[in-house]
Amino acid sequence: MKIYNTATRRKEDFKPLNEGKVSVYVCGPTVYNLIHLGNARPIVVFDAVRRFLEYRGCDVDYVMNYTDVNEKIAKKAAAEGRTELETAEHYISELHIDLEGLNIKPIELTPRVSEHINEIIELIQTLIDKGFAYNADDTVFFSVEADKGYGRLSGKRTEELEAGARVEINERKRSPFDFVLWEPAKDGEASWDSPFGSGRPGWHIECSAMVRKHLGETIDIHCAGEDLIFPHNENEAAQSECAFDAPLANYWMHNAMVMIDDEKMSKSLGNFFLLREAASIWGYDVIRFFILSAHYRSPINFGEEALTAAKNGLERIRNCAEKLSVSTGSEAVEGLEVYRQQFEAAMEDDFNTANAITAIFELVKFANINATINNSKTLLKELSDLYKLLGFEFKIEEDINAVIHINQLIAERNEAKREKDYARADEIKNLIREMGYELKDTREGKTIWSKKT
Repeated sequence: MKIYNTATRRKEDFKPLNEGKVSVYVCGPTVYNLIHLGNARPIVVFDAVRRFLEYRGCDVDYVMNYTDVNEKIAKKAAAEGRTELETAEHYISELHIDLEGLNIKPIELTPRVSEHINEIIELIQTLIDKGFAYNADDTVFFSVEADKGYGRLSGKRTEELEAGARVEINERKRSPFDFVLWEPAKDGEASWDSPFGSGRPGWHIECSAMVRKHLGETIDIHCAGEDLIFPHNENEAAQSECAFDAPLANYWMHNAMVMIDDEKMSKSLGNFFLLREAASIWGYDVIRFFILSAHYRSPINFGEEALTAAKNGLERIRNCAEKLSVSTGSEAVEGLEVYRQQFEAAMEDDFNTANAITAIFELVKFANINATINNSKTLLKELSDLYKLLGFEFKIEEDINAVIHINQLIAERNEAKREKDYARADEIKNLIREMGYELKDTREGKTIWSKKT
């Protein structure tokens, strides 16, 4: 299995620290609003990664954090007349609705900043003691110049950096590149006592502390959107590696952005679509399929054309499953194994879900041509297995008796055509159309039915 490692900028053979066990940390959302489609992409992408690792027999320790202490949450809380943590709790509850809609596997470990203040304080004290951080009037800064390896992940040099990423420029800094680890709280913001003064953690320190507590000093895979490579993930790596003298992660995976008119979707730019709104129109399953239809490192453009293509792709797969569901025949099918092999090869090549979906479409084509009353159950199981590996499940909503009736009508129509009773054949075709289905006669003499769109 190969993974593209952001830190080395190349695909590498994946070798977990412990054979059969994989530790994965995902930078989760800041919970001050409903999530948008850009937030949803890493959640879906890395859920697919987790599913395939587990399919390959790995025991996956999977952690995704919730940032519940943040100036954006504090501002939203003030507007809503709630405390910062109350607002965070509300949007975490809303997030769980979206996670369920997207069919994300239950995540057992979803640590929050507010629950790890002690660990954060201990980590900051370690950095101070080692000379990588300093206290200036109750604000603790990380000293970028003290870390000779800074830029290890992003490849940026200090001369390229801009001061104050997510932090106001502060004259108390020794260097404009230094960033906040701990700061005094503003009015209305949650705060905690610490040896550095009453205050709250900076943004970057939280993930370093939570990775350390729940997964250890070095993990296998660290996952995030590519917009977090710098400064967030860069600063995470700096903090952790300076504190513990060990790499934070052996592999860094970053998904590309969801775009609107070739511009990154984000709340700050005001060009975002809430996942809840998009799902109310298209359905969560279409959104998930849309996200996985592209390789995770390729940008995807959100729009009606792309969502329609995703919807049609899902219907093509489901129509095949419905037709296969009317049989109980489990006869072996020669050549069937090639589609699973194609699927596995795609996922083992840096989790290429786009090519994995192509393998599923090839299986659908094969099944539509080769399905019989004796082998349909075998074909359906293979299709269901691969479909489920990408986080989808068939929910055959049709009344099986109705589906059987359609097949009986098709058989009757075929007999009418053989008897040259074309009026009766057309009558049956119109009857099936009234039931909500279309018929297509192939060159091979088969009749294929599908739902009308």
